[in-house]
This record gives sequence, structure tokens and C-alpha cells, in this order.
Amino acid sequence: MQVKDYAQGRNYIAYNADCVEVARELESDSVGFIVYSPPFSSLYTYSNDERDMGNASSDEEFFQHFGFLITEMYRVLTPGRLMAVHCMNLPTSKANDGYIGIKDFRGDLIRSFRDAGFIYHSEVTIWKDPVVAMQRTKALGLLHKQIKKDSSLSRQGIADYLVVMRKPGENEHRIEGEIGYYVGNEPPAGFRAIERSDGSVMWVVNSDSATNIDTWQRYASPVWMDINQTRTLQYQNARDTDDERHIAPLQLDVIERAMQLWSREGDVVFSPFMGIGSEGYVALQMGRKFIGAELKESYFALARRNLDEAENVKQLELIA
Repeated sequence: MQVKDYAQGRNYIAYNADCVEVARELESDSVGFIVYSPPFSSLYTYSNDERDMGNASSDEEFFQHFGFLITEMYRVLTPGRLMAVHCMNLPTSKANDGYIGIKDFRGDLIRSFRDAGFIYHSEVTIWKDPVVAMQRTKALGLLHKQIKKDSSLSRQGIADYLVVMRKPGENEHRIEGEIGYYVGNEPPAGFRAIERSDGSVMWVVNSDSATNIDTWQRYASPVWMDINQTRTLQYQNARDTDDERHIAPLQLDVIERAMQLWSREGDVVFSPFMGIGSEGYVALQMGRKFIGAELKESYFALARRNLDEAENVKQLELIA
């Protein structure tokens, strides 16, 4: 394995290396949970490295490259356990695709995972503010003036998805127990806030009328409406002027809910596209172990700092 750099803490190891090569070094059936946001085919260019999957010249080339990683993720995941993939469908353009529309990237991912042996387990739609998307992308279909001009080209905003795949087999280490606290902007009635060291809050039951069943009923919804879109790791220092085009750190609320539902304390969590370390940051604060891979050097440097910080910050004890 060709490693540019690596970092190791008490409960994590992170590699500045190609994710496929890192995955090939992991033991079979050794990972309890996989969570990540993959490159969105060739929508964004993260670096000029030929091993960067975002440098694919076409969707076909991307999925051919990504397929090597899927095979390895299936191998290393423990039977009966889950992989959560944050994704979205992709807008097309006349310049690149010859038409204005949407590509079913989410569906292409699911089909690729199923072809490798995964079971399509579950899916959550994550609400996104279309006004924010309009301001950021200036997409023709989201502009109000397009309604007045010709609404046949107007469209809804593009949601995020958390697609959950399961490796066949019996889970020998049950993920037991209640969901101890609520993550999100709008907790059920009867919950109170406990502030964390990063300024965000967790919500715990504070009333005889409230129960952890209320948390589960919210999490079981096929649409998560109250994800805090701004609760992400700081990333400004990860921007490179030479080859950086885009960075979209995954919201910590999404990662934390996923780990509450589909992992247990002490599990090894793997993120093949570690970025600035969001998945590892949450995993370590929740008492998991973490293995991550990131090809881009500036992202890796910031991930190292974030992972070290997570190990040094004790998760607040939940008080029911």
C-alpha cells in the first residue's frame, strides 16, 4: 500500500492514501459499520490525482473505479451489519450532458451495491432548503423568475439521501438498548437540552410524558426534516487554490443518528472518503473506533487535527 502519511490515536488510525488500497489491507469481516459520502461521480473535482474518483471522465468510468472499493467494503464488513451512504441525485447541464434534467445517481449506487451482494436495507430522505440551493448553485429550475418566464423548466430542490445497505448473514453482536438521546433541531415534547463542548446540544427525556419511543418514531420517519444543516466540522483551511473546486462536509447530525441506530460502542467504523474527518469525529466521541482514508493531503491534515480533538473531548454523560 502506498501511504503518503498516516495518523494514529488511542482509538483511530487514518491514512493519507488511496481508499481502495487501504480497504484491501483490512481484515475480512472486521468492520462493524461503514458510513461515508462518496464522490458524486464527476460532479466535483477534489484534486488532480489520477486515483481521485472525482476525476472520472464519465459516470461509467466512475462506477468502474468505485466498483473495486465496493468489493472490498463488502468483504471487510461484518455479516449482518450495515453501510450507510450519503448521496444525492445529480443535476445535468446542456454543456456536459446535452440536456437539463436529473441523473439517478442514488439508484445507480444502489444497483452497484446490490450487484456486489449487499441487501438494500433502508433509506432516509434528508430535507434541504431549496432557497439555499438556489443561492449556491443558481440552478435555472429553482429561480423564481423561471416560474414567471416558463415553469415547464421549474423543478423542486434535490434532496439528500442516506442509503443503508446490509451485508447478508447473522449479526453475532447485537446492537442492543434504547436510543439514549435525540439528535436534531426539533426534539419531541418533554425533552431538554444538554450543551456539548462544541456548542451544539443533545436532547434528553425530561418529562414523565416523554419516552425514548418518541425518539425512535422520529428516527423511523422516511424523511428527516430537522437535521441541523450548519452543524458540520470547520473546513475553510482545507481549501486548496490549485485544485480544489468543492467541499461539502457531511452534517454531524446525520452521522450521529446513523451511528445511534446501526452501531454499538466499541465497533470499528470505516470511512473510505474521510475528508476532514467528520465520520471519525463522531465515532470517537460516541465510543467507537475509527479507520479512515483520505487521498487529498490538505483534507487529511485537517482530519488529523479533528480526530485528535475528538479523542480529547469527553462526551457529556447523559442524564435522563
